[in-house]
Amino acid sequence: MEPENVDAPSVAGAWAPGKVAELLGVSPVTLRSWSARYGIGPPAGAGRHRRYSDADVRRLQHMQRLVARGMPVREAAAAAFGAPGAAEPEVPAARRVDELADAADELRYASVAGLLDETLGTMGPAAAWTDVLAPVLRGLGDRWQRGDVCFASEWALTSEISLAFERFSRRFPAAVPGRPVLLACCPAERHSLPMEALRATLAEAGVPVAYLGQLVPAETVADLAARLDPVLVLLWSKTPPTADDLLAARIRDLGCPVGTAGPGWDHLGDRGFPRVNDLNSAMELALEHAQE
Repeated sequence: MEPENVDAPSVAGAWAPGKVAELLGVSPVTLRSWSARYGIGPPAGAGRHRRYSDADVRRLQHMQRLVARGMPVREAAAAAFGAPGAAEPEVPAARRVDELADAADELRYASVAGLLDETLGTMGPAAAWTDVLAPVLRGLGDRWQRGDVCFASEWALTSEISLAFERFSRRFPAAVPGRPVLLACCPAERHSLPMEALRATLAEAGVPVAYLGQLVPAETVADLAARLDPVLVLLWSKTPPTADDLLAARIRDLGCPVGTAGPGWDHLGDRGFPRVNDLNSAMELALEHAQE
């Protein structure tokens, strides 16, 4: 299957019907029939100048997913376009895993983004990460172990997951009163998605949070820890070479509570820092400090 064109129009309402049909993989005739039967998309009176908005396209993609899950087209259109009383079927986590894996494998970026937004919105970031996103990523890792080179799929999926967490986090106030929980990857750590999942979960819970991202120099992390006065600094490491116990000790010497997160710290043993290895325990540690 050919990858979708990921260059969406920059202006809302700039989607021509032919482009929408191509994106959805349906004929223009089918698209027109959906518009006529279910009242979706731009009004028919617009003639040659009919254009679909970005929101229309996202809803049409959602409608397609509902149809693929077994919902009749009329009911799927009602659910996707917000008809009062329209109910959507519950989607098992395993089904979401398969849908995301297939979309990523075929480099269908728009479908991946839509599935991620739906999953985060329906399940919340904690359950979405634990039950759907982490399993999909582990599946790609297993494929690598078997010799199946799937770098493009992994890159597409991880990039879109990061963007989806960012979109989800923007739903909540950026400035929450109080001292923040400071989330930081160790300076050499490139795998940041677990911290992004935790950031979204804390934002949803209304906990002040500052997230530094990946590959931030140790000097910068320490400086921000000193200036932000966080209730907790949580340092993430996925693999042993990236675990920076000197940075952890330096931040502790500044008077900041420090926790270590991720399997990269396991080989160092007990260094006097609280250690967490999953999202739920990281959330509990953050909440414990935020509520003090």
